[in-house]
Amino acid sequence: MEKLILIKYGELTTKKDNRKLFINKLENNIKSLLKNYDIKIKKDRVRMYIVTSKVDEVSEKLQKIFGIHSVVICYKTTQDVEDIKVKVKEVLDKEKFSTFKVNTRRADKNFPIHSMDFNNLIGGFVLKNYPVKVDVHNPELLLNIEIRLEGVFIYTNELLGSGGYPVGVQGKGLLMLSGGIDSPVAGYMALKRGIDIECLYFESPPHTSMEAKNKVLKLANILNDYSGNIKVHVVPFTNIQETIYRFCPEDYMITIMRRMMYRIAHKFAKMHKIPIIVNGESVGQVASQTITSMSVINEVTNMPIIRPVACLDKLEIIEIAKKIGTYETSILPFEDCCTIFVPKHPVINPKLEKCVLAESKFNFDKMIDECIENIETITNLEPNNYDDLL
Repeated sequence: MEKLILIKYGELTTKKDNRKLFINKLENNIKSLLKNYDIKIKKDRVRMYIVTSKVDEVSEKLQKIFGIHSVVICYKTTQDVEDIKVKVKEVLDKEKFSTFKVNTRRADKNFPIHSMDFNNLIGGFVLKNYPVKVDVHNPELLLNIEIRLEGVFIYTNELLGSGGYPVGVQGKGLLMLSGGIDSPVAGYMALKRGIDIECLYFESPPHTSMEAKNKVLKLANILNDYSGNIKVHVVPFTNIQETIYRFCPEDYMITIMRRMMYRIAHKFAKMHKIPIIVNGESVGQVASQTITSMSVINEVTNMPIIRPVACLDKLEIIEIAKKIGTYETSILPFEDCCTIFVPKHPVINPKLEKCVLAESKFNFDKMIDECIENIETITNLEPNNYDDLL
């Protein structure tokens, strides 16, 4: 009996003329993320099949790949009814159940027995061979039989995938990754919608530590499980941050700092042909994330800003962070650029003209160019590289 993995696309099936583009991207992502496994892939417009000797390990990895609705470990046989019965018995002999239901999908309409009739036929066969009962509403075991042109697929368990679109199918985005709870979740949600992300992290030594940097690298590494090729660009932000502290009104320091970060992100993204910026801003969460603050800060760029967690409350964001495995790292107590030089009473409704006046007191364009020239780019993120450094 041939044992293989069946992948159901989910949202990809809503695509029409460009469905092939999405499916091919998903196939390439699977090959990239499973490069250490020996796999063979077959695909069509509604399903993908993977043959491997390590079915359980590969199935677990597939659950983290965006673009997959569900992962099924199934058994393939011929359309011969007696063969199907034999394989059904082999599958059910491994299961413990007292109630069951048969669910047949007859994708190949040339198969002579209709779905409901085949449910009854296989259901009767199961009742003859096992001391069980039929329960069509709440069965302990659901026996799925898919009759397709290329064969019959039998399975009992369906593992939920990550859903969304294949990473990269929508192009690239630059994620402003701070090391807090929100920005990794924003990165995860952007990846889920098919945006391939690169990360921009602002460090300000000696005010921020190497532990803070390693914390961000570990967060990027966790996100890398869903993407496989994330880069982290580390911006030396000390000079700009100290200059803001010296020349700008205390209550405006955070607003002006964020404007500088956006200017750097904008310029860097343009240089690298990245069309959008992604961040973890959530409306009203802190002073720099009121509607007025976001408007004033956003004024320095005309690039689209994607804010995946903008309308989620903190508890919802934390729930996602725990689910994807970033929460415990995000709450490690290391200072980042957004938590140093914090004024006692930051302005919540900043005036654009006051920002422009404060910024006119120093040559920030030159400083921004110096920051970008000295960016450190980190690639080849590997699991567990940073745990001992935190």
